[in-house]
Amino acid sequence: MSISTERIGFDQLPEAVATILQEVQSLKGMISGHLALLKPEEPKVWFNLGELCDYLPDKPSKQTVYTWVCYRQIPYHKTGKKLSFLKSEIDAWLEKAAHATAQEIRETAQACYGNKKGGRL
Repeated sequence: MSISTERIGFDQLPEAVATILQEVQSLKGMISGHLALLKPEEPKVWFNLGELCDYLPDKPSKQTVYTWVCYRQIPYHKTGKKLSFLKSEIDAWLEKAAHATAQEIRETAQACYGNKKGGRL
C-alpha cells in the first residue's frame, strides 16, 4: 500500500496505521534474523594434557588419555609433539558420549525394525 506522506486525512488513518504495523513487523523480523547471526563467540579455550585430565569428570590418568588419542576416541590437536584439546570440542564429545536411555533405545529399535517379532524384517 502506498500512502502519501504529505498529509494524511482522518479517512486514510486506518490504512496508514496498518501499513506502519506491517513495516514494523518486517523490520523486527529482519533485525532478529541479523541478531541471531551476530551472537558473540566464546573465546577458544585450549587444554594441555594435564589440564584436560583435571577438567574431565572422571579425572583419567594421562596414560588413559594417550590411549584415547591413539585410538582416536577423543578430539585432539597435535602441534609437533604437543597435544592440545579444544574445550568446546571436549564438551561436545562428552555430551555425545552419554548413554541412551531405555526409552530412546526402544524408539530407535521401533523406528528401525517396526513391530516384527525378534527384530527380523
